[in-house]
Amino acid sequence: MDPLVKTVNLKKYFQSGQGLLHAVDGIDIEIKRGKTLGVVGESGCGKSTLGRCVLRLLEPTSGEVYFEGKNILDYNKNQMKDLRRQMQIIFQDPYSSLNPRMSVFELISEPLDMNKVFSNKAEKTAYVLELMDTVGLATRFINSYPHELDGGRRQRIGVARALALKPKFIVCDEPVSALDVSIQAQILNLLMDLQEERDLTYMFISHDLSVVKHISDEIAVMYMGKCVERAPANELFKKPMHPYTCALLAAIPTIKLGQQISHNLIKGEVTSPINPKPGCRFSNRCEKYTEECSKRDFKLVEAEPEHFVACRLYE
Repeated sequence: MDPLVKTVNLKKYFQSGQGLLHAVDGIDIEIKRGKTLGVVGESGCGKSTLGRCVLRLLEPTSGEVYFEGKNILDYNKNQMKDLRRQMQIIFQDPYSSLNPRMSVFELISEPLDMNKVFSNKAEKTAYVLELMDTVGLATRFINSYPHELDGGRRQRIGVARALALKPKFIVCDEPVSALDVSIQAQILNLLMDLQEERDLTYMFISHDLSVVKHISDEIAVMYMGKCVERAPANELFKKPMHPYTCALLAAIPTIKLGQQISHNLIKGEVTSPINPKPGCRFSNRCEKYTEECSKRDFKLVEAEPEHFVACRLYE
């Protein structure tokens, strides 16, 4: 099966006073139709920047982004406008991503108005009510404003807006990190149900490995702009290969009554993403470091079937 979304050597650099900040540095990913790719890593590793580059909300510095086999970086403004109906995003903070001056009806109908989907107001209202029902938002809130709703209901508005134009691909940029645990489960289950019903394809960005495991078919682990490991979700948790992935998994909280829990702490300083030197960017925090690690960059290699890792240990 050909992937719905694919990137090739995707890079995004930002100019700073000290030099070029390598936010995304040579990322290769594939997301099959109807599947979910989880993207995990520490804050500042480039996860959200990657998602925005895939959607061209940020223009990549170089590389290629394919959607249904076509490189969308070659698209002009009008072609991108048509494409945006098929590619949507759910933002992390459901409050800051919503206009506080607009009601629930206005917020959900905004993308419909911008794309001139309905000319009849009655039909538009019926469709908005249908979307509210789909995402589990009671119709009594149709004239409410974001400040009158809790975080879970605000995020349901964000989901409804993303679904309004019937997209094929949605970037979920930490959509549950700002919510309570019980609400997180509701939103995750909603996203999974919608994926099954509508054959949606997701890029699910999160720093929470437990959440990513619950929803993802495949997981990509990022560190300082680089993808250091990519594998099917169950395989990654069963047999992590990169030392950074192992450290992330070891940091997942567990409850073991009456037992002493040992923590595998990551030591050392984080490498600067500004004009980084050649070599593995995790090397100065890695227990398995050798001089070879700092001499050159390591590309993803298929250490086992469908399990890719960028580390000298597996070359």
